[in-house]
Amino acid sequence: MDPSDQKHFSAFDYVVFALLLAASVGIGLYYALSGGRQRTTQEFLMADRSMRCLPVSLSLIASFQSAVAIIGVPAEIYTHGTQYWFIGCAYILGLLIPARVFIPLLYRLNLSSAYQYLELRFSKVVRICGTLTFIFQMVIYMGVCVYTPAFALNAATGFQLWGTVMITGLVCTLYTTLGGLKAVIWTDVFQTFVMFAGQIAVIIVGVERTGGMSEVWRKVNDGNRLAGLDLNLDPTERHTFWTLGVGGVFLMLSLYGVNQAQVQRYLSARTEREAVRSCYMVFPSLQLALGLSCIMGLVMFARYCGEDFSEKLGSSSRDAMVIYFVMDMLQGLPGLPGLFVACLFSAALSTISSAFNSLATVTMEDLIKPYFPSMSEERATLVSKALATSYGLLCLAMAYLTHLMGDSVLLVALKIFGMVGGPILGLFCLGMFFPWANSIGAVAGLGAGLVGALWVGIGSIVNRSSGAKRLPPSCHINTTAAFQTAIGNVTSRPTWLHRFYSLSYMWYAGFSCLIVILVGLIVSFLTGPMKEGEATPGTVYPLLGKLLFFLPEHMKKKVCCVTPLRPAVSKDESFRQKQTSQAKTFQ
Repeated sequence: MDPSDQKHFSAFDYVVFALLLAASVGIGLYYALSGGRQRTTQEFLMADRSMRCLPVSLSLIASFQSAVAIIGVPAEIYTHGTQYWFIGCAYILGLLIPARVFIPLLYRLNLSSAYQYLELRFSKVVRICGTLTFIFQMVIYMGVCVYTPAFALNAATGFQLWGTVMITGLVCTLYTTLGGLKAVIWTDVFQTFVMFAGQIAVIIVGVERTGGMSEVWRKVNDGNRLAGLDLNLDPTERHTFWTLGVGGVFLMLSLYGVNQAQVQRYLSARTEREAVRSCYMVFPSLQLALGLSCIMGLVMFARYCGEDFSEKLGSSSRDAMVIYFVMDMLQGLPGLPGLFVACLFSAALSTISSAFNSLATVTMEDLIKPYFPSMSEERATLVSKALATSYGLLCLAMAYLTHLMGDSVLLVALKIFGMVGGPILGLFCLGMFFPWANSIGAVAGLGAGLVGALWVGIGSIVNRSSGAKRLPPSCHINTTAAFQTAIGNVTSRPTWLHRFYSLSYMWYAGFSCLIVILVGLIVSFLTGPMKEGEATPGTVYPLLGKLLFFLPEHMKKKVCCVTPLRPAVSKDESFRQKQTSQAKTFQ
C-alpha cells in the first residue's frame, strides 16, 4: 500500500505518542512538586548548580540534535550525497576548544548568564547588545523547531498542522515553566533515548525491506551518493571538506562555546571538572547521532533511488520524503510509526525547552534584575516562569514564518546559527583573546558582524544562490547529466556580487566572527585600547601568551598577553565568597 494512502496512526501509535508527551509533562510536575520546588531563581534557572556530568552531557546532545537534524540530515544525504558527513570532523575542535577555554573561564566567574561576562569584560551596553542578539537568534530558530515536528505529524497522519504546532509549544511551555532547568535537563535525558530508539528502528526495518546491507551499499554506490574527500578551496562551493570541517568549527563554537542554552548547562554542573567532562562526553554521542541520520538517508536512497514522492504527502519540500520513507517502512508494525514521530517530538521538545529556559534566564539576569535589584526571590522566580511562558507563545507565532520559507529546515537552521550566532561568537572571542579590545570596539564589531552576515545571508536567499545541485535521481550514474552540468558551470561567469552571495552558508559563522574581531580591534585602537590592568581579573584568556611562548616574559607583558585566569573554586568556597560579599554589602 502507498504510505500516502494511510494518513492515520493506529490506536497503538497514538498511545506511544501520548505517553511521550505525558512523560515530559510528568517530569516537569515532579520537579515542581517534589524536592527543589523551583522557589528561587537559582533553582529554576540554574538547577541549583547541582547537576552531574552524565545528565548534563545528554542534555547538551538533545539541545543540538533537534527534529531539524533528524529530518533535515537524511533529506540532505538523500538529495546531495554523503559530503555533509564531514561536518563530524568539526566536532573535534568544536568541543575541545569550549572544554579547554570557554568553560573554565565562564565557570570560574560564577555566572548565571553567559552575557554577564560581557559586562564584566566590557560594559553594560555590550551586555545588553549581546543579550538582544541572542534573543533574536533563538526566537527565530524556535519557529523552525516548533514547525518541523508539527509538519511531520501532519504529513504522517493528516492531523491539523497548526493544531500540532499548538500542542508542541504548549506541552513544552508547561513543563519548562513548572519544573525549571532540572525538568528540562532530565526530560532531555529521557528524550535522547527516545530519539536514538526511533532512528534505529527505522534503519533496521528499512535495511531489511530494501534487501540487506549489501543491496543498500550497491545502490548508493551506483547512484554516486558516496562522496569522497573534496579539498576544493572555493568558498562558494556549498559542501567541501573545508566548508564543513573548518567552517563547521565556527558553527560548533557558536553553539557549544557561547550559546546560552549550552553555557547554562555547563554552569549548572556541580564542579568545573564535571562541566568539562560533560562537554567531552558529547563527542561520541554527536558522532553517533550524525551517523544514524546519514545512514538513514542512504537507506532512503537505496529504497527510492532519488525519486521525489513528497507531493504524495501534500508537500513540495524534500524534507517530506523522510516522513514518506518512515510511513512506508513502518506500515503494518503497530507502535513504530508512533515511536518515530515521538522521536521527532522528543528532539523538538528538548531543543525548544532549552531555548525557553535560556531565554527566560538572559532576560531575567541581563534585562530585568540589573534595573530591579531589590526584587524578592519569590517575585523574581514568578517573573522567570512568566517569561518562559511568554517566549513559548512567541515562538508559536514564529512557526508560521518558517512555514513560508522554501528552503529545507536544515539549511534554514544552519543559516540562522551562522548569521546571528557567528557575531555573538566573535564578540566573546574579542573579549577573551584580545586584552586591548574596548567597549566601543565591541559594539562596533558586533554591529559590523551582524550587517555583514545578514547582507550575505539575505542576499543568498533573494538570489537563491545557496541551493546545491541535486544529484541525478537514479541508482545508476547519469554521466550525460553530470557532463552537461559541468559544461554549464564552466560557461557561466557570475559577477563578484553574485559570488559573494554564493558564499557557502557553512562559512557564515566564521565570516561574521572574523568581521567582529577585525572591526572591534581597529575601532579599539582608534579610540584608545584597553590596558591590561583595566580588564576585570579572570575575563581574559592568555591565548596570545600561549601562542607566543618563545618570547621573553617582559616582551609578552608589553603586548598584554599573560593575563591569568581566575583560579577554580569549589561550590562551597563559591558559596562562602557570596555570603561574605553579601555581608559586606549589608554593613
